[in-house]
Amino acid sequence: MSALLQAKRDAAESRLAGLRLPEGGSAWAKAAREDALSRLRLSGLPGRRDEYWKYTDPTTLVTADAPGAAVFDGSDESPVFDGIDWVELVFVDGVFDADASDDPALAGVEIERLSTAMQADIHWARDLYGVLEARGQVPVERPLATLNTACATDGVVIRATGKAAKPVNLIYLHQDDASDAILHHVIKVESGAELTVLEKGPAAARFNKVMEVDVADGGTFHHVRTQGRDHERRAVTHVFARLGTESVFKSFTLTANGVLTRNEVVIELTGDDAVAHVAGAALGDGDFHHDDTVFITHDAERCESRQVFKKVLRNGATGVFQGKILVKPGAQKTDGYQISQSLLLDDDSQFLAKPELEIYADDVVCSHGSTSGAIDEEGLYYLRSRGIPEGPATDLLTLAFLAEAIDEIEDEALAEDIRGRLESWLSRRRG
Repeated sequence: MSALLQAKRDAAESRLAGLRLPEGGSAWAKAAREDALSRLRLSGLPGRRDEYWKYTDPTTLVTADAPGAAVFDGSDESPVFDGIDWVELVFVDGVFDADASDDPALAGVEIERLSTAMQADIHWARDLYGVLEARGQVPVERPLATLNTACATDGVVIRATGKAAKPVNLIYLHQDDASDAILHHVIKVESGAELTVLEKGPAAARFNKVMEVDVADGGTFHHVRTQGRDHERRAVTHVFARLGTESVFKSFTLTANGVLTRNEVVIELTGDDAVAHVAGAALGDGDFHHDDTVFITHDAERCESRQVFKKVLRNGATGVFQGKILVKPGAQKTDGYQISQSLLLDDDSQFLAKPELEIYADDVVCSHGSTSGAIDEEGLYYLRSRGIPEGPATDLLTLAFLAEAIDEIEDEALAEDIRGRLESWLSRRRG
């Protein structure tokens, strides 16, 4: 055994020693957790020398104790997605708060707490919990997601059999400076059904979340999230999705602040004519490191995927994008698009990108592009010549830069709320 692998395995044992492993549950829940625990002990936790971690130091994500993170007082702001009629499910430092939550039945879909579902001997979640996560470990290992499957005790399971009456809004509150939260959500969208899931909030001082999403033939899943403003927080999130024939999956993430955020999305298009769009906008200032890592596999004909990521960085902030499109043999007529761009508002910030295409079919249209640059001086001059001060003019150009990512949000009300948040962030930074 190499010294590197031994160090990764030692890190896994140290992390597990600091956790209380789940007990009880049904046979399928125990089997899923034991399988994940075995896989974790075999692979170990990630280190900086791993290929997909070379741009992001995982040390503070794998240590036994969570680094502290001060709680941000956001009382001066209106709630995110204010005015949207949703069903609210609240988690406080990773623990479900039933008293602060709405009645789940109002959403018109089946919603249970993960811990409750895991007690049932027969449950639809047994075919998904840990299953999509395990499939997402090939060809790239994602040990922090495996840790989640092995150790998660809270989260929700949601099953939509028709069009949901309202969006489900998962709200993550951070109240403890030393909280270390692990949440796991399982979502099943049945054939012809439609569901929108919103997420917002910082969640914890350190947050590890997995969401497994299975979209059956003709199903539609929309996902919009904002990651909270507690600047000292650290988070690693994973979305594992499997798409059936003529299904639709669309996800957008807004990140503003956070000393370290790593968002991983792994999608399999397994049915013909499926559509998967993943987009994100990140705004970082100073001690800010944001990593989007995306892996999309085309394993059926005439499928479409889009990856659109934009990052605005200043005062030494760092942005990372690692995106891959894999087209398997037989996945003819694939349409894959990938774009990652950064706007650097000073000379101290940096953007690190690793776009990849791996294609084994001959009748495809796939493209990728990555750019990094400063504000458009010609555009800035034009706006200032029309009487707009430099600060507001820079903000307008920044919003225009982010527009392509925001346009991926299907619901215009949600998109408009995101635009408002971005304007507020830019205005605050301008002072």
